Amino acid sequence: MFSVSTLIQESRFIPYRQGQLHLRLLKRPDADMSRPPILMLHGAMSNGRVFYSDKGRGLGCYLAEAGFVVYVLDTLGRGLSTPKLSTGASHGQGEVIREQLPLVQHYILSQHPEAHKVHWCAHSWGGVLMASAIARFDFFQTSVASLLTFGSKRAIKVRSLKKWLMVDLVWNKLAPAIAAGHGYLAADRWRMGMDNETRASLSQSIDWVRGEWIDHDDGFDYAKAAIALGAKQGWPKSWFIAGKGDQVLGNPADVQRMIKECHIKPVTYTLLSKANGNRHDYGHAEMLTHKDATEDHFPQVLSWYQAL
Repeated sequence: MFSVSTLIQESRFIPYRQGQLHLRLLKRPDADMSRPPILMLHGAMSNGRVFYSDKGRGLGCYLAEAGFVVYVLDTLGRGLSTPKLSTGASHGQGEVIREQLPLVQHYILSQHPEAHKVHWCAHSWGGVLMASAIARFDFFQTSVASLLTFGSKRAIKVRSLKKWLMVDLVWNKLAPAIAAGHGYLAADRWRMGMDNETRASLSQSIDWVRGEWIDHDDGFDYAKAAIALGAKQGWPKSWFIAGKGDQVLGNPADVQRMIKECHIKPVTYTLLSKANGNRHDYGHAEMLTHKDATEDHFPQVLSWYQAL
């Protein structure tokens, strides 16, 4: 364990449209600014808090205490980014891929002129958005040092009663009805998640989970781009982590399908489970939030980054 007292936490705000994107900066006072920093991205109905807390908990704080400089993004309308989502918000996931991630990447590189690259780390749907950005833009193919995801899947193919309830009924039908009533998905109010979603991002994610990997705004074919990138071995070194207890939102089989769909090489796949020596069969959020993660698999994550 590292001493929490040494950790510096700062909020950085980047002007974007009529608001600001929030980046949480986590670092030690003696952090090496020439080493590639780490950018973390949350998933749907979530925000950056899945990676850190004011008391120094979470993977972001853990890696920062070990000497890495970590930035945690709240996408527009989530967390401390402003304005908060409200009726009439029209942006979707396309803006994260085409605008917010490039803006944030340029900002981070400007803070680390000797680093040249940034490690990317994501939870759940954040991994899909990051993979989409890498597949689409040459800039990311040369400036992303690595890609690490927890419970990330592009499509949900697994079949079960729980999947039918959580995805087919709640996400595909109930959530759009709630969003239509409020003008956005008030996931926090309905206790469906940590944060909210616009109607556009909700609709787009539903389409991607059950259909083709195509940009809704301009028709860009991410699947085709991912295959082409894999063919020329252009993906950064990647690690996909799944939890055995994650039965629906990041089912291990669906995580493996995403790896194959993207044609990612080199890539490592890890299943967190008791059978593999872990303390628990971790669930979707538990991979990052469980109190035992710090002594269970976080040290392996740290070792992986230190070896890159």
